[in-house]
This record gives sequence, C-alpha cells and structure tokens, in this order.
Amino acid sequence: MRVVLRSKIHRAWVTDANPDYVGSILIDQDLMDKIDLWNFEKVLVCDVTNGNRFETYAIAGERGSGVCSVQGAAARLSSKGNCLII
Repeated sequence: MRVVLRSKIHRAWVTDANPDYVGSILIDQDLMDKIDLWNFEKVLVCDVTNGNRFETYAIAGERGSGVCSVQGAAARLSSKGNCLII
C-alpha cells in the first residue's frame, strides 16, 4: 500500500492546545474546504517550532474563526503560538 498526502496547510499557527479532549486537531471549516480536507480525515502534523511530528484526525471548527487547536494527547506535543505544517 502506498500512502499519499494529498493536501497541505503550510505554516498554520496554533491558536489553542487543549489536552483535556479526546484527540484531534480542530481546523477552521473554511480552510478545510479550501484544501478538500474531510472531517475526521487522518492528518500528519509537523511542528516547525519544536520539531515534533504526530498523526491525528481533523475536526471542523467554526467557519471564519481561524482556529487551529491541537487537542488531546497531541496537545503535549505542540503549544499555542507554534507553527505547524499539516
């Protein structure tokens, strides 16, 4: 099986990190629509600020909010204000 990453958000800024959630990365629905990212789609996240890499799934955030919130255990790998490649 060959895995292909089919879209990319380059230099997204973490607006919040919430370890008290089950998991995921919350992304503004408008941005998800622009890159055809589906709700609950698996994503690879690279934290440019600290070098951490992790996999999680995307959840649609409020349209126009600009939200990019790392949730659950992944919130231990990134912090508010960090720069990401998703």
